[in-house]
Amino acid sequence: MDSGAGKKTVRVTIFGQSYVLRAPGDPGELEQLAAEVDRLMDGVAAKTGDVDPARVAVLVCLHLADRLRAVEQELSELRRRIEEKTQQLSLLLE
Repeated sequence: MDSGAGKKTVRVTIFGQSYVLRAPGDPGELEQLAAEVDRLMDGVAAKTGDVDPARVAVLVCLHLADRLRAVEQELSELRRRIEEKTQQLSLLLE
């Protein structure tokens, strides 16, 4: 079980709700992530007119999942291109 050693307590507010979290690294990074989630939730609520925190959170999660998938696909494509270039350079060196 994790004892929390080395973790710092951080208080953040997301969509009007305060949370006390423990940051394993730089607390500022966690604060920045929380601020980004807060901005996303505010933006989704403003666009949809929905103020139900659970519904807004689900929409934000879907948005973040879509962004993650796009980044993973881009990373996969970059890895493929690197492998291709590595093979080409290897053939030239032989």
